[in-house]
Amino acid sequence: MDHHQSIIEYQRGRYLKLALLLCALVISAYLWHEPPSVYTKPFGGTWLGYTLGIVSAFLILWLMLLGIRKRRYRSSIGSMQGWTSAHVYIGVSLLVIVTLHSGFEFGWNVHTLAYVLMVLVIISGMYGVYAYLRYPDLITKNIAGDTAESIILKIEDLDRKSRALVLDLPDEANRIVNQATRAAARQQVGGTFRQQLAGDKIKCPTREACQALSQLGAKLTGSEAMVVKQLLAEMNRKSVLIDRTRRDLRFRALMRVWLVFHVPLSFALLGALIAHVVSVFYFW
Repeated sequence: MDHHQSIIEYQRGRYLKLALLLCALVISAYLWHEPPSVYTKPFGGTWLGYTLGIVSAFLILWLMLLGIRKRRYRSSIGSMQGWTSAHVYIGVSLLVIVTLHSGFEFGWNVHTLAYVLMVLVIISGMYGVYAYLRYPDLITKNIAGDTAESIILKIEDLDRKSRALVLDLPDEANRIVNQATRAAARQQVGGTFRQQLAGDKIKCPTREACQALSQLGAKLTGSEAMVVKQLLAEMNRKSVLIDRTRRDLRFRALMRVWLVFHVPLSFALLGALIAHVVSVFYFW
């Protein structure tokens, strides 16, 4: 097996075909089913509705087992790629199965709440698939053969060069460079999760220092103007490296952010599903 194949293409779309077959069977059963004359159409209270409900509940519970399977490194029950591919396609097929289970009957109740939570879980999962297919390539292109650690070392080296150069310049230049260095240290390259999501769009002390030094350099002449030019070159290199690091952190944050919604929504769905089942069998 090719371990580098995408989960979307796993085993030539084995689980896509399985999900399509499952949806075709469910739709055929729904169209073929003739409910008792007291009902105008199939819905959750008919034998087909109960059957689809049981199938849906089983699939939801099985899909939640992926989190356990991820931590069973020595498990021989299928590959992690296979589990994830099945998780994606079978999860999306629930949109068809559960909708037909409901008979298109929705209202302000726990049953519709469970349905809405399921849709939100599926949408967040779709974003997760998109993120893991898109952002790894962008991370590779952005980092350009470096590592986060090597970029940080380059930034520190540029800081040392900048502090050495600025010693030959007026106090104003020293203030600009030292203030930018202290501000960057307080802010840190990573920052909060919100700052990571903003990437290189957030306010950058180094970028602002470059602008201030450029304005100051326009007022200087002779050797000081040449030193400012050298200093600006080092500071601009540092700014570029910081932006690359922040973009890297942004891409990685965008790969994780869906889990902030997907996992809690999944457990909320499990709770709503239990309430749905209990209320059906207790009150109906």
